Amino acid sequence: MSDDKNYITPVGYKRLRDEYAELLNVERPKIVETVAWAASNGDRSENADYIYGKRRLREIDSRLRFLQGRLEKAVVVDPKQLTGSKVVFGATVTVLDEQEIVHTYQIVGQDEFDIKNGKISWKSPVAKALLGKTRGDEVKVAKPGGDEYITIEAIEFK
Repeated sequence: MSDDKNYITPVGYKRLRDEYAELLNVERPKIVETVAWAASNGDRSENADYIYGKRRLREIDSRLRFLQGRLEKAVVVDPKQLTGSKVVFGATVTVLDEQEIVHTYQIVGQDEFDIKNGKISWKSPVAKALLGKTRGDEVKVAKPGGDEYITIEAIEFK
């Protein structure tokens, strides 16, 4: 997988696109209106609405540039369209750790990871260890506290 591409699921892509639209079409115009109003009140040096508004406008513009770059580099991969026996981007993988505890992870894009919900970035150490492996493989995961071995129990595309 290439570092210059932003692999992402359809759900993650929609989330980024929705955030971009919300910032551009709703939040930014409100802030511009507030800044224009605050500027019309005269002295801008001690005008909190103006100062905060300009700062917030810079933050929004910065986030818009970031989101635009991520969306332009997006390669949308729909896990439902995938098949096979190897772990690839989008796969949902069930593993058994050394303590015989079952964990389920979906390998997703960098912009959509959510460890509490079992979504891990394809660039994470666990995902990197799993990618390309098959059911039954024992995989070594390098962790700060030492290496851990996990066994792949199931691979699904949902």
